[in-house]
Amino acid sequence: MKGTSTKRCINPSCGLSFEIDNDIYRCSCGFLVDVIYSELPSKRLTEVFFDRRNHRENIYDESGVWRFRDLLNFSGIDTNSISDCAKTLVSLDGAEGRLSKPYTMTKVAEYALMPNSNFFLQPEGYNPSGSFKDNGMSTAVTHAKMLGVKKLVCASTGNTSASAAMYAANENMECDVYIPKGEVAPGKLGQAFQFGAQVIQVEGNFDDALAASLADSKLSHGYTVNSLNPFRLEGQKTIVYRVLEHLDWNPPDWIVYPGGALGNISSCGKCLIELVEWGWIRKIPRIAVINAEGASSLYDLVNSKFESKPLSWNNGRPDLEMIERYYHYKDGKGLTPKTRATAIQIGKPANLIKALRAIEFTNGVVTRVSDMEMADGMSIVGLNGFDCELASGAVPAGVRVLRRDGIIKADDIVVGILTGRQKDPSLPVEYHTNKSNRYARPPTND
Repeated sequence: MKGTSTKRCINPSCGLSFEIDNDIYRCSCGFLVDVIYSELPSKRLTEVFFDRRNHRENIYDESGVWRFRDLLNFSGIDTNSISDCAKTLVSLDGAEGRLSKPYTMTKVAEYALMPNSNFFLQPEGYNPSGSFKDNGMSTAVTHAKMLGVKKLVCASTGNTSASAAMYAANENMECDVYIPKGEVAPGKLGQAFQFGAQVIQVEGNFDDALAASLADSKLSHGYTVNSLNPFRLEGQKTIVYRVLEHLDWNPPDWIVYPGGALGNISSCGKCLIELVEWGWIRKIPRIAVINAEGASSLYDLVNSKFESKPLSWNNGRPDLEMIERYYHYKDGKGLTPKTRATAIQIGKPANLIKALRAIEFTNGVVTRVSDMEMADGMSIVGLNGFDCELASGAVPAGVRVLRRDGIIKADDIVVGILTGRQKDPSLPVEYHTNKSNRYARPPTND
């Protein structure tokens, strides 16, 4: 494993490097680490990736993650050798990312105040466990397999547990899942049970569950697959690769995500930083992060809603004390995150610092939307024949807000990421049976 890639602290004043034959995800200075590759990839690989779409029954070419394996080759394998891939790479028969690509949706574009030809949505709910998590789980579990790990551990609001449990079952690993009691949609919780995970309920919120899961990992030698893990973020970069490939590697003006633990934002930022360094792109898309009003830590901090100055990456010197003051204030007031979009009901985002880096690099923005706005967004996606959960409804709702505010322009090319499919059927039933809702289709009597 040595010499193929390393891990490096993201703190510019530290920059300590680590080998990858361990599960270290945080430097001794307190900052998280990145996976760093030693070779500069040729842009001619884009032709290889396109050719692999005719996968010829090679599951690693069929996979929407491992099709781009040359850019994720932390294992140092011969990427053209099927036997090397089979020995090393973890895949659910090539299903992760296979069906995920940008689509135009006429009704959603109208709601978002965008021309249909300029607005794309990429549904990650087509992944095997029903969310974007499978992109990163395939790479994280590949690293776990390289280390000979026997147990995966995670905290979850639902989608991470489903994905981790599915991959663990497929690889004959154990899986401990820590969840905030009573805060996980039944459809997601059912998946964790279905795939054989040991579910541990924690009194409190996701932040409490994460703390408990990290303690478990240390005591039981489990492998953390939350987005603190830099190898998970490597797989999530392929969301952006598929966006760019669809646009013939011409970057859009905007990439829009819901904001929860901020792993996707961090992964997107790292991806774009690398692509610029490699000379693959010159134009840098702006990232837009959409928080729920009831879980808006990033929005509060970067938009000076907490103190008079905004929190920023500040060229690698973010104000860590401001973050602690904010959390202390929220804890002191008993202000816990609360939104029906449980996938993004997170008060202390684990990847906050990496997300700040991404926002600074892309000149990104953060806004927030209400649960009702997310429900409208979720519902209009459904009326276009696509499926998404409430948290994903934040994307069209957020684009609508940014259009009204004049931040996104009508002629901008915008790609929004729908992070997961609907796993709580009570939400659309409740929405559509209330005829006062914008897009309700209430039942009628025969």
